[in-house]
Amino acid sequence: MSPSPTATLVGSPASPFVRKVMAVSALKGVGYRLDPIVGFMGSDAFSEISPLRRIPVWIDDQVTLSDSSVILQYLEDRYPSPSVFPVDIADRAKARWLEEYADTRLADVFLWKLFFQRVVGPFVLGRETDEAVVARALETDAPDVCAYLEAQTPEKGFLFGDLSVADIAVAAFFFNARVAGFKPDRDRWPKLVAWLGRMDADSPLGALNKASFALLKVPPAEHRAALTGMGFTPSDQTWAGDRPRRGPLSVF
Repeated sequence: MSPSPTATLVGSPASPFVRKVMAVSALKGVGYRLDPIVGFMGSDAFSEISPLRRIPVWIDDQVTLSDSSVILQYLEDRYPSPSVFPVDIADRAKARWLEEYADTRLADVFLWKLFFQRVVGPFVLGRETDEAVVARALETDAPDVCAYLEAQTPEKGFLFGDLSVADIAVAAFFFNARVAGFKPDRDRWPKLVAWLGRMDADSPLGALNKASFALLKVPPAEHRAALTGMGFTPSDQTWAGDRPRRGPLSVF
């Protein structure tokens, strides 16, 4: 089946959840238009497509989906080649676990305790960084995460042989950690650091991270205008709002 030319992906590439979908779309050759909104800056109408007011949202001729893992499973089912899930059922289950670990534990540490505190809060919301939260994340949480992932990482290649959803989901969060000032120590976690290098070099995340970093230098109100020069096609419609709005599960 050919890629849908009318698909829309709603969400800023600065979000690791959005980049996860973008990376899988790139691997599968699935085209889309991008509405690069920050989730908590969505309009009132954003609630209609994302009841929890979270990004990403995928809209095409068949579905409107607002969870990155659900979106990836949909893309895998609709566009099965190349697959982003391991063939072996045990490895497939392990890959799903690592995706869940990324979406929960890595999100808590790298996204909310570091990236939100050091980037989103001060530069988007005008809030002061809670340095105590950042310090705990750097001293305890981030090393715990890296130690666990070091034990999961192979000496060569990707986590389960071919590039999979597990690789993409986990690696996506390390970009946000790096922007917020944390990089894994090569001496402490050599396999993890080497694998992250392979992800930058040999997966779509490398180019997506560069584009996301460039976009972070642009005010959010100018993101749509900046997309074309970065190789993306902006959506015909935007769900961007003019002020922060809390969602049912908001943590800010």
